[in-house]
Amino acid sequence: MTSPVGFTLVQLRYFLVAAEHGSMTEASAELHMAQSAVSAAVYNLERDLRVQLFIRRRGKGLTLTPAGERLRQQARELLGRAREVEREARGDGGTISGPVTVGCFVTLAPYYLPPLFSECTARYPGIEIDVVEGETDQLVQALGAGRIDFALTYGLGLSAEGGLHSETIARAPAYVLVPTDHPLAGRDGVELAELSSEPLVLLDLPHSRDYFRSLVTATGTAPDVRYRTRSYETVRSLVARGLGYSVLNQRPATSQTYGGGEVVELELRDGSPALEVQLASMAGMTQTARAGAVMDLLRETAADLHRSGA
Repeated sequence: MTSPVGFTLVQLRYFLVAAEHGSMTEASAELHMAQSAVSAAVYNLERDLRVQLFIRRRGKGLTLTPAGERLRQQARELLGRAREVEREARGDGGTISGPVTVGCFVTLAPYYLPPLFSECTARYPGIEIDVVEGETDQLVQALGAGRIDFALTYGLGLSAEGGLHSETIARAPAYVLVPTDHPLAGRDGVELAELSSEPLVLLDLPHSRDYFRSLVTATGTAPDVRYRTRSYETVRSLVARGLGYSVLNQRPATSQTYGGGEVVELELRDGSPALEVQLASMAGMTQTARAGAVMDLLRETAADLHRSGA
C-alpha cells in the first residue's frame, strides 16, 4: 500500500498563484481568500516538503528559491493533470464533453466568442466553455497558474514570455478610423503621415498602446494622443464625434457606434505590420480532447472571419 501524499492540491494552487504574483497580498485578492489562509497554506506546504520555497523580504514581496522554481514547474503540470482527471470523470466515455476554460483578449471576444459558442453547441453539446477575458499579461498569468487551458490573444507581448507555445491563426491588418465628415473619408486608403497634425484617439491597453504608437512614429512624427481609453467601442464613439482619428485592427460589421454616430474605415497604404491572432498555451502541456476540439473550432472561426473580411 502506497503512503499518502503529504500535501494537497489546494496548497499547490495557492503556492502557484503566490509565485505568479510574487505577493501573498495579490494572491489572496485573486483567490478571494484571507491573506492569512494563503500564507498558512504555503507555510504548511514548505513544512510538509521540508524545503523553503520563497525568500520573503519585507516590502519587496516574494522571490522563489531554486527549489520553489522547480516546484512551480511541477505544480503547473500536476494541477493540469488533476483538472484533466476531473474532466474525464465528468465525461461520458465516447463523446467529447466536460469543461474547457478559454482565456480571451478583451477586444477579440466580441468577434470570436459568439461564433465559437454557436458552433460548439451544435457540434459538441457536452462541452461547457468557460471564458476568462483579460489583457495579454493577465492571460499569461492565468496560463502559468493553470486557471485556463489556452488563450486566444494577440501576439503582442507573447514573444518575451518563456515557457509558452503559440500558433498564429489569423492576421489583423491595421486600418485608420475617421468620422464620416473627415476630408479623407472618401478615399480608399491613406498613409498615417497624412494625419500627423491631427489628434489620435488611442486604444490604451498594455502592449496595444505601444503597437499603435509605433505605427505613427514609423512615419517620422510623434503621435498627438489627445484622448485615450481602454474600451474599443469608446474609441469608435470618440472618433465618430470628430475628436480625432484612431488606428485599430478588428473590423466591426457596422459603421455605426454605440452612441449613434458613424465612422469610416480607411486602408493603410504604408505597409504597417498586421497583428497576429494567436492560440497560446503552456509549452509541453498536452491538451485534452475537449480543449483540442475547441481550439480547432477557433481555427475555423478565424478562417471564416478572414473570408468575410472582419
